[in-house]
Amino acid sequence: MTASTETTDKRSLRRAFVASLSGTTLEYYDFAAYSVAAATLFGKLFFPSGDALAGTMAAFSTYAVGYLARPLGGFVFGRLGDKLGRKQVLVFTLLLTGIATFLIGALPTHASVGGWAAVLLVLLRFAQGVGVGGEWGGAVLLSSEFGDPKKRGFWASAAQIGPPAGNLLANGVIALLTALLSTAAFESWGWRVAFLLSGVLVLFGLWLRMKLEETPVFKKIAESGEKPKAPLREVFTQEPRALIAGILVRICPDVLYSLFTVFVLTYMTSELHMTRSQGLTAVMIGSAFQLFLMPAAGALSDRFNRRTMYMVGTIAAAVWPFLFFPLAGTKSYLAIAVGMVVALAIHALLYGPQAALITEQFSERLRYTGSSLAYTLASVVGGAVAPLIFTALIASYHSWVAVALYVVVTAVLTGIGVTLARKAPVETVAIPAPTAEVAR
Repeated sequence: MTASTETTDKRSLRRAFVASLSGTTLEYYDFAAYSVAAATLFGKLFFPSGDALAGTMAAFSTYAVGYLARPLGGFVFGRLGDKLGRKQVLVFTLLLTGIATFLIGALPTHASVGGWAAVLLVLLRFAQGVGVGGEWGGAVLLSSEFGDPKKRGFWASAAQIGPPAGNLLANGVIALLTALLSTAAFESWGWRVAFLLSGVLVLFGLWLRMKLEETPVFKKIAESGEKPKAPLREVFTQEPRALIAGILVRICPDVLYSLFTVFVLTYMTSELHMTRSQGLTAVMIGSAFQLFLMPAAGALSDRFNRRTMYMVGTIAAAVWPFLFFPLAGTKSYLAIAVGMVVALAIHALLYGPQAALITEQFSERLRYTGSSLAYTLASVVGGAVAPLIFTALIASYHSWVAVALYVVVTAVLTGIGVTLARKAPVETVAIPAPTAEVAR
């Protein structure tokens, strides 16, 4: 490889990493803004009732819709990603999620249009979910297929940094609005600002992605004529073990993340009678640590056994809720903040290597479809229903123990997935040397 070619290679890799990171950050900003609003505000604005718990449950139901819509995005965009290419599909997913989020910021509330407000909110939340469902698989491949397969854990972690970065950004914007505005002003119009900002952020993401070339791996597949004709059918018939393993390894991390970034906000305000801003700040602190822990965990998984690391993180995820909730019971803000930092550090230990672990289960020609299906189908049984189940368990048993036991059940499922996962990457298509065209 010549010096100029090597320089081009590194430049292309950096661009792909930044495009993957920024795109997923923007999309998860959209998703996280909704999550925070659902936990603290949307029950009152879109699902008013005399029962605060019922309003929160209804708001969390629309939160779940976003997850339930993800498989549709995985089916549609995953298939297109293996047939048309990574870049084109990622432009569509970014636009879909961004436009839906912007429109949420312009929605009339129940006080203005009655039940239609809830209907429109659910439809836009559904569109958000479809976009995110098609985003993840492509974002992971965008960075990892430009990089060295031996360093896939690190390069694929670019897409994994997106959720905590987006969560940090969304919580920061809402926390700032909460601090600057009165409660009445925030509930009247201030919350809309967080959603309307999505329009500006999406333009930036599109600018980055439009500058990219297609990944070297997909170019090689296209040149060799190995693009799948029916990627969905091929994944289900030829690589079912990979799909099952990919689904199971995601469940516990999804549930853990929902617990410590969504449900914990409701728990702190309703059960511990702490303020909304205290909960948001604690989540932001934990998310800030994740920005560094995600790529570090991905890099470590390149040096050590990825499956072993994942199993250690799964066991820690099962144990930590039994320690966190007694800490939270002291109502010490310092103890809660530290507890959430540890919880999200455990999540980073799982989530950092997760992209590499899942994508390397599938052959290159089916990676977008297979990874997207694993990611989105796991969301249905993981993150989609977790806040609803947590809320129902607290309402039924009036104890955090039931919530902790639920996390244990999901950890067992993820442990089974790790056991089923392949021990070594599947590499069948050689990555071609990059050309000057890639850098243009």
